[in-house]
Amino acid sequence: MILVYRYRVKSLNGLLNQQSRAVNFVWNFCNDRQKDALRFGRPWHTGFDLNKLTTGSSKELGLHSGTVNAVCEQYAKSRSQKKRPYLRYRGKKSLGWVPLKGRELKREGDAFRFAGHTFRVFNSRALPAGKIKDGTNFSRDSRGNWFLNIVIDVEVVADARPPIKGVGIDLGLKEFATLSTGEKIEAQRIYRSAEQALAVAQRAHKKRRVKAIHAQIANRRNDFHHQLSTRIVREFDYIAVGNVCAAGLAKTSMAKSVLDAGWSSFRTQLAYKAVKHGAWFKEVNESYSTQTCSDCGTLPDSRPKGIAGLGIRNWICSACGGVHDRDVNAAKNILNQLSSRVGHDTPAVGIPFL
Repeated sequence: MILVYRYRVKSLNGLLNQQSRAVNFVWNFCNDRQKDALRFGRPWHTGFDLNKLTTGSSKELGLHSGTVNAVCEQYAKSRSQKKRPYLRYRGKKSLGWVPLKGRELKREGDAFRFAGHTFRVFNSRALPAGKIKDGTNFSRDSRGNWFLNIVIDVEVVADARPPIKGVGIDLGLKEFATLSTGEKIEAQRIYRSAEQALAVAQRAHKKRRVKAIHAQIANRRNDFHHQLSTRIVREFDYIAVGNVCAAGLAKTSMAKSVLDAGWSSFRTQLAYKAVKHGAWFKEVNESYSTQTCSDCGTLPDSRPKGIAGLGIRNWICSACGGVHDRDVNAAKNILNQLSSRVGHDTPAVGIPFL
């Protein structure tokens, strides 16, 4: 299992600042060569092509050769993923970033050795045994703090638990998550609670205060996700979550609340923690999960429909007479989809996809 361990760096920050500027120079060089290829109708550069163009530059730039290669490869990969002919230039406003090859980073007690330098870190948790992979990098946050992000291949020792106790999770805005057990977890609204202090700092042009507030918001949200996801994977053997499209909703008038909730981050944490604890995890299609009766599996005429039905929080199934809480019913339907896959009988045949 591939995991990322993040450590705050407490030495040689000046060196990393200098190297990040050199990394920006390499990135911008790759961008210029890509524009040249477009201008003269030549084939677009791959990571291998860019590596050949930058051969021998590491000594002059003050970078390790593996770092130069990693920048070139990441540029080609990012351009391909974004499906763009070229990317943005990196400048003073770009957050610092120094990639490296996994084989170049060596452990040295509680510190790490790279390119002839020893980087001491705050050893917040022990790094497990395993192979350090490419993708490992140093990164700087908006407050100027440097972090070492280690991508490591960790052996999974937990055996898969028998699927005895399961839960379906319906993600929302008023309630961050509604479980099929009937439990409702209230949304924290962390950004909303800090909006006033943030507005005061922004109007006073206190940039350091603004960055501190944003960092506090991110840390509080991350802590909430970690605590909740850990509790769920310990309590339940198989977990189903609706695949609500956060990116799509972030383009609507609900964008601020959607981004404040952080659904994607929460699902990512659930996914890797489920593997670590031997639980089952699956994102399922939540289409019609609100309108389908979780007792009989039908789409009754009395179901809440469309935008007009968003205000209906409780409804009665006209087919079987079941009384449903809107969100709990959706969570049960989400669970029913996964239950049938892990060998459990469910009261509903399945959610129809129209």
